[in-house]
Amino acid sequence: MSAPQADRPKPRGFARYALALIPLVVFGGIAATAAKMLYDQDFHGKNISEIPSALIGTKAPELNLPSLEGSNLPPLTDSAIKGKLTLVNVFASWCLPCREEHPILTELAKDNRLNIVAINYKDKNDSALRFLGELGNPYAAIGVDPNGKAAIDWGVYGIPESYLVAADGTILYKRVGPFDDVSLKEGLYPAMEKALGKPVS
Repeated sequence: MSAPQADRPKPRGFARYALALIPLVVFGGIAATAAKMLYDQDFHGKNISEIPSALIGTKAPELNLPSLEGSNLPPLTDSAIKGKLTLVNVFASWCLPCREEHPILTELAKDNRLNIVAINYKDKNDSALRFLGELGNPYAAIGVDPNGKAAIDWGVYGIPESYLVAADGTILYKRVGPFDDVSLKEGLYPAMEKALGKPVS
C-alpha cells in the first residue's frame, strides 16, 4: 500500500535549481548597474565620480578630531569651519590619487574665499608629515582619523574625497576621487559660485 500523498517527500530538484540561480541573478544585477553607469557617462555626459550623497543639503556632521602632531596646525573642530565656505578634504599619505590631486588643492588654497581643511584618514603621523613636507600644505586645519570613525560619519566612499560646506554648515557638494579640470569646472566651481554669488575662475 502506497504512502498517503501528503506524507511523500517533495522533490528537491527545484530547490537546488533555484539556489544555483541566485549567484547568476546577483551578478546580472551588478552588471546591469555597471552598464547603466557607463551608458550614462558615455551618452549623457554624467560623471560617475560625482556619487550622490544623502548628506548634501544637510548640516555637516560634527567635527572634533585631534590635530596632526607636528604639523603646527589646529585640530579639526566645528570652529575651524564655522562661518567660512570650506572644502573638507579626506586624504592619506598612502593614497596615490591624493598625491595626484594635491597640486590642485594647493592652487585652490590661494583663493582666500575658500577655507581648506583635512581629515587625515587611517594614516601614520610621520608618513602624513612627510607627505605634506614634500608636496606642501594647503590646509588651515588637519584632524586625524586613525580608525575611520569620522569618515563613516561623513559617508566617505573612497579617498581622496572632498565636501564643500557652506558658511552655515550645510553640505553643498561632494567629490569622490581626485579633482581634475573637468570636476573643477563642472562641479566645484559652480557650487562655489552659487555659495559666493560671484564667478570663480
